[in-house]
Amino acid sequence: MYSIRLEGDTRTMLGKIRSLAGLDKKRISSALGHAVRTSTLQRFKQSKGPDGRRWKTSVRAALEGGKTLVQTSQLRSSIRVKADGTGFAVGTNAKHAATHQFGEPGRTIRARRAKALRFQIGGRWVSKKQVRIKIPARPFLGLSEEDMQELKATVEDYIAKEG
Repeated sequence: MYSIRLEGDTRTMLGKIRSLAGLDKKRISSALGHAVRTSTLQRFKQSKGPDGRRWKTSVRAALEGGKTLVQTSQLRSSIRVKADGTGFAVGTNAKHAATHQFGEPGRTIRARRAKALRFQIGGRWVSKKQVRIKIPARPFLGLSEEDMQELKATVEDYIAKEG
């Protein structure tokens, strides 16, 4: 067991420790969560993951000239923040989010209601009973090094103002 012995006038230090204990943790968690959400939304504009690497362009985006992961903006619009006095979470409840975040190494899609799936490849219509698809990971959630620096600065600013 360790112990610390302080000698001298410790009132200033103890006052600072008490003021830090009284910080509004929910408020700072909310501020941090919203900063991460903003960064996540920026990734959709830049088509980049938290590691700074560009997402592999989707076939749809290449053909239509659109942006990857932004056809309807449903995924981007579903990013939410949840914060309380113990921390924060930034995420989505979109069903397809995990597929895009982590990728899909190989999934078989089968025709259910029709005899075959019908789709275009290179301007030609193709019919198949089933197809195997591979979706590369395009991470949009996570913390970049810049995010970490911004979160640290936010906490330091908050403590300086409130503490």
